[in-house]
Amino acid sequence: MNIKTYSTADSQFTDLFQQLCERNLDLDMSADKVVAEIIERVRKEGDTALFEYTQRFDGLDLATAGIKVENAEIDAAFKALSSTQLKDLELAIERVQTYHQRQLQQSWFDDHEPGVLLGQKVTPLNRAGIYVPGGKASYPSSVLMNAIPAKVAGVSEIIMVSPAAQGYNPAVLAAARLCGVDHIFRIGGAQAVAALAYGTESVPMVDKIVGPGNIYVALAKRRVFGRVGIDMVAGPSEIMIVADESANPIFVAADLLSQAEHDELAVAVLVTPSQDLIDQVKIELKKQLASLTRRTIAESSLNDQGALIATANLDEALELANRFAAEHLELAVADPLLALSSVQNAGAIFLGHSTPEALGDYLAGPNHVLPTAGTARFSSPLGVDDFLKKSSVLSFSKAALKRYGQSVTALAEMEGLEAHGRAVSFRIEEYEKL
Repeated sequence: MNIKTYSTADSQFTDLFQQLCERNLDLDMSADKVVAEIIERVRKEGDTALFEYTQRFDGLDLATAGIKVENAEIDAAFKALSSTQLKDLELAIERVQTYHQRQLQQSWFDDHEPGVLLGQKVTPLNRAGIYVPGGKASYPSSVLMNAIPAKVAGVSEIIMVSPAAQGYNPAVLAAARLCGVDHIFRIGGAQAVAALAYGTESVPMVDKIVGPGNIYVALAKRRVFGRVGIDMVAGPSEIMIVADESANPIFVAADLLSQAEHDELAVAVLVTPSQDLIDQVKIELKKQLASLTRRTIAESSLNDQGALIATANLDEALELANRFAAEHLELAVADPLLALSSVQNAGAIFLGHSTPEALGDYLAGPNHVLPTAGTARFSSPLGVDDFLKKSSVLSFSKAALKRYGQSVTALAEMEGLEAHGRAVSFRIEEYEKL
């Protein structure tokens, strides 16, 4: 392992940190061309193209296997899980559901001003599509984090797509039923995104597509945005740990590795005023890597994307954290609540030495679908709001319209929009005849 170490005192640090903030996210334009072709064919040819691409990319004949997962297969998945596994799934669902129920907004109306009713009508989406990566390494937590906020929001129908080239992890199918997913289709990749966006003979069109995927899925979501809503175009997973001398190097190293093991592009960064902690963490990283099943992936991530940064003090470390705007931000410090007051940009914030990021991946409650690549500067975690529409409601009586009519007409004249002004003045003139 050869993770990079920096100091804010280095003359080149500003440029080096900027490179770190950019995350090496150049998109593969050749992949984008492939995605564009896939989307266009699925849009025009429907199931014909969808079945062909699934055969080509996943080696799965949907005509034989069936595009839709039937109840018998889900029943078998439940039987394949132990009672303990089911209890753990149910615990995670309960906690995530309880957290998201706190986010649910209600319609509201205000009629305190005479003759005026203003308000907001909150309506759930009719149909949502959730993408869940497939294969034996697929994750039931992806089902929970995408389906539960949709269900809490009141979405009428939840459609799940997941590639099935290697079959399904039974826990994924069980989680889908427990979370209230209505239909599951054995499709993945850009072709699945296209099917959800435009609809085919077998797959219904949805209003919004959420969930993680590879570069083809991310590029496809970006291309269909506007036709449907999407949650985000997600980049590789990332963590930044802001720590002081009170941090345990064993814990810090474990948490850095918990992100690095995702893939070679995952970003894991430690920022601390303690050089001694950096030295100990480097030793601990090498020690823990030696016994890690996904060692090759994690080591590549640390070497190419990771960093250990020494700062002058904790305030400077927190300043760097705000500039980096991490997906996951751990505050492994003696007074995490005080440090929290300085945080402006982060997807999820983990306070103290006993709150590892992995806790948030599964059952803490908050959503683990988070803004990546610095987009936490302006984006939020996936939540109930992502599955709701808000409509403004306005009602003015004749008297109220007269009260504001002259100002509306004057504002319309300022913009040179005569018909706007007449839409008000004509009504007032008619009312005055009565």
